[in-house]
Amino acid sequence: MSLDDLQDDIEDEYADLGDELGVSLDRETRNELAMLAAAFDPEETDEVIRRAVHMLFQTAVETGNLDFHLRSEYDVTYDEYLSGMTFEEMTGGGQQFPQQQQKDDRRYQF
Repeated sequence: MSLDDLQDDIEDEYADLGDELGVSLDRETRNELAMLAAAFDPEETDEVIRRAVHMLFQTAVETGNLDFHLRSEYDVTYDEYLSGMTFEEMTGGGQQFPQQQQKDDRRYQF
């Protein structure tokens, strides 16, 4: 899969979601949501759900978990998605001006 496939899948998922989402809750999730609602006292529990999605997304980006799954499924990273091109495309792919291959054993020395 590719960056274009990812973009298409995101657009499809976005369209399928709509503005509201009905979610069934298991006992553990219901208990945790009740605790968060009591602690944060939002106007509606929907706000807690929105915050949870933002937090999960941020955590997935910061830990590299999102990149891992995107790389596994689409062979791209989140940064590549944001820029609209792969790192290979950003760097020219190394195909325009082939460089002579040199073995540089000092490369990792300080």
